[in-house]
Amino acid sequence: MKRYVTEMGMGVDVHGGDYTKAARRAVSDAIRHSSLNFFRTLGKTPDDMHIVLKIGVQQPEAVDTEAVAAELPYGTVEVEVSVGGLDVPAESGSDGIIIANAAVLVHLD
Repeated sequence: MKRYVTEMGMGVDVHGGDYTKAARRAVSDAIRHSSLNFFRTLGKTPDDMHIVLKIGVQQPEAVDTEAVAAELPYGTVEVEVSVGGLDVPAESGSDGIIIANAAVLVHLD
């Protein structure tokens, strides 16, 4: 497998403390401005992609990896979640902001 694409994104859940929502938004941010047109040149289709999603949040165990993988319509998707991102506590002590980072790595055989 050879990496052909690296995209980065950031996602935020401003209310609700939902790490999965922030992670999904980070993946969406990463791919929103991409149009991959090189498949035909390589004799491949979008379904031939192996995609690794690297997600960084403060509470990795709180991320539903299947929901995050569902953000991508093509290819085989693997989700790796690690400690990263940022939690910004609210002044009141509840309802803080969750910030997730994502790297989308696209590989083809």
